[in-house]
Amino acid sequence: MGSRVGTVQAQPVPDPENRYGVRDERLLTGATIITAVRTVISVVLAALAAHQDSLSLLVAALAVYWVGDMLDGFWARVRDCETRVGATLDVLCDRLNAAAFYIGLAWLQPDLSPAIFVYLAEFMVVDCFLSIAFLAWPVRSPNYFFVVDRPLWLWNWSKPAKAVNSALFAVLLLVTGWMWVGLAIATALLVLKCVSLHRLVRIGLPVPGDRG
Repeated sequence: MGSRVGTVQAQPVPDPENRYGVRDERLLTGATIITAVRTVISVVLAALAAHQDSLSLLVAALAVYWVGDMLDGFWARVRDCETRVGATLDVLCDRLNAAAFYIGLAWLQPDLSPAIFVYLAEFMVVDCFLSIAFLAWPVRSPNYFFVVDRPLWLWNWSKPAKAVNSALFAVLLLVTGWMWVGLAIATALLVLKCVSLHRLVRIGLPVPGDRG
């Protein structure tokens, strides 16, 4: 499985058995149901947190988001129901959950707003675009982007990369309240995502219908 390249040569990992390729698509699977349920619960908790000025409810919303996000992925792999539809839904719901949490946090602790809104620019826009770019290739989700380009996968969707992008910033803000450190982390993440986007552009998207 290859890609049309520009000024940078993609570094794919071979997948001769098509273990990570496209399969039959279904909208309703156990994984997508978990995604929908955790999204609704997390957003409702975040809304209640803002209404009641409750940091505890907001942390509960974040916990539901994180646990549900791990659970839907685990279910999809174990039950062999990974689909591109499910992966796209997961990406979009992650953004809704993150936005609800971070806007709630900015509402409760406005002094953290500069760091929060730089992070939201990174996560909601640049990272979202990167995360749905997998749809241009015949892979099931961004978790398997190493089939297209291993460096981009390492920087964005390997387990350490996802942990840094999702957990480090939130935990630091909640535990320390250090806005300037949070701003530095959010800015560093934004730079990394822009570098990733630059690499993606230089690799080039495949021509529709061209799998060579």
